[in-house]
This record gives sequence, structure tokens and C-alpha cells, in this order.
Amino acid sequence: MLVLGIESSCDETGVALYDTERGLRAHCLHTQMAMHAEYGGVVPELASRDHIRRLVPLTEGCLAQAGASYGDIDAVAFTQGPGLGGALLAGSSYANALALALDKPVIPVHHLEGHLLSPLLAEEKPDFPFVALLVSGGHTQIMAVRGIGDYELLGESVDDAAGEAFDKTAKLLGLPYPGGAKLSKLAESGRPEAFVFPRPMIHSDDLQMSFSGLKTAVLTAVEKVREANGSETIPEQTRNDICRAFQDAVVDVLEAKVKKALLQTGFRTVVVAGGVGANRKLREIFGNMTVQIPPPKGKPKHPSEKVSVFFPPMAYCTDNGAMIAFAGAMHLGKGREVGAFNVRPRWPLSEIVK
Repeated sequence: MLVLGIESSCDETGVALYDTERGLRAHCLHTQMAMHAEYGGVVPELASRDHIRRLVPLTEGCLAQAGASYGDIDAVAFTQGPGLGGALLAGSSYANALALALDKPVIPVHHLEGHLLSPLLAEEKPDFPFVALLVSGGHTQIMAVRGIGDYELLGESVDDAAGEAFDKTAKLLGLPYPGGAKLSKLAESGRPEAFVFPRPMIHSDDLQMSFSGLKTAVLTAVEKVREANGSETIPEQTRNDICRAFQDAVVDVLEAKVKKALLQTGFRTVVVAGGVGANRKLREIFGNMTVQIPPPKGKPKHPSEKVSVFFPPMAYCTDNGAMIAFAGAMHLGKGREVGAFNVRPRWPLSEIVK
């Protein structure tokens, strides 16, 4: 079956075609980054209008790539939420209108489930069960995934998401929008331990996380640097050092919490999904992850166990239609009830997990 996927939750318009027998057939994406950069952030009204302009050309581009026609589509999947209300409505209206015209089922998809399943689009796919780290601009969660639709929320950020903290910290440092990716790039030139920031909640017994205090620590460091220099300008190397220290702190917390999740579940496979999953430092640290199994009291220390870690292809780390088409195809095969015109900007993740 050929499923058309529509993603329009924020500032990327994604359209893709996924074939349940042949895999991903086509994938088209338009980013609004340049448009929103002028305003220093996403403008919801502009985002909605741009989605409307892009959806039809992107769909036709996907059909041309796949050598298919509208008549070949068997179902239409779309992001129902969470996200910007107007942006979601643009995608929902288009998906439902197209499905009605084709007399095909329409499948609403939770945006985070799309990210969660995106590593399954890679050539080397993880096997169930696995621990999933969803880490993006709006969400940071750790989940136990035992199969399609079988998700358990183990822990999450109690305040800022990791990606949000990256963007806010970048803004504190005067980096242009979108700042998170630029911060990560500058961190590569930072000197280790030139600055040391706290690792919030890294030693807590649970799997909850917090990043707002880390952002405040950066602000304090920046103010001290400016005061010492008698200028609002931050020296280039100092800025890079702060970026490095901030990134190291975030990655350390994520690594520690995921290791705790592995010990808690007994799983030995990790999936990292979401925009921050493209971070080079995160990929490096997680790619070499091992866990130390605590020995019984009085027994010799156990050797560390290697963990299998999977990332989605870089093209599917950010918002995209491929992950929505894939998630829709998986639920279509499992008989999910289909057909929904409404959007859910604040769709709680708890409604799709145990």
C-alpha cells in the first residue's frame, strides 16, 4: 500500500510517499528557516501561509520522483499534533481534502510518534524492544518501546527541552536564528573545561531532566565575562568555550539518564530521534555507549556491556514527511480507526503511551 505523509507542525513542510512493500519511495521537504530568520524566530501566521503554498507542489514533486500518480495513493497520513495550530490546520485541511477527493482513508499521526519511529527508515534498523531518546526543540523524553504503538514514558524534562535550551543559550550568546545548530558548530572549537557548568538532576534516582538552570548558569558566566572585559562583546574563543561547556553538560545528562533507563528496562538497544539527534557530539558519545551492570553485593565487578545505538538518517532528524508516512503506514496495517479533520496543538504524549 502506498501512503502519502504530510508534515506541517511548525516551520518545515514535508511530503513523502511510503510503500509498505518497497519502503520509502519519495521524500520532499521545504524549510522556512530563511523566512523566519529575519524575525529571530518562527512567526506562526507566516508559517501557516507558507505551508499552504508548498503542499501541492511538494506532493506533485513526490509523485514525480516515485513515478506514481494520485490514483496510486492508498491512504493519506498527516500530523495532527502537537504543533502550531494554524500550521497543523494547513496540513490537516489538505490531507483530508485530498483523501476525500481520492476516496481514501486519512490517518492522523502524533508528531512525536513520527520522530520515535524515524530510525526504522534507515537501512540498518533497530529491533524491538529499545530505549528511545526523543530530543528536539520542544520535547525531551525517554521511552521504552516494545513495538508499534507499545510505548512507555520513563522520564522527561520538567522544564526546557534540550533543543529549546540550545536555542535560548545561543540567543544569550548573540548567535543568529536558528541558534542551536550554530552553537553546536562553535562548540567544536571550544576548549575542554575552560568553563564547567552544572549537570542538573544527573544524580537523581529517577529519569527526569531539567535544563532551565543550565541556561541560567550560562547567563551568569556571560555576565561575568562582559563585566571583566568592560564590554558587551564576548571574545570569540571565550564564546566557543562557553558553547563547548554547555553542550558537554547537556550531553552528559542525556547519556547518564539513558544509561539508567537501560539498567531499569534491561534493554541493550537505544534509539535517538528528533532534531538534536543530528548533534555531532551526541552521536559520538552515544555511538560508544556502554553500561556497567551492578554486581550482586560482595561479588566481583561485571564487565561493561556494549549498547547498540541507532540514529535516523540526517535527513529525517528534523521534521519531515517520511516519518509521518511511515507511522501512518504502520497504523494502517494494524487497523487503527482513521478519519479526523481536527488538529491537536497540545496533544499530550501520555495519550499514546501506557
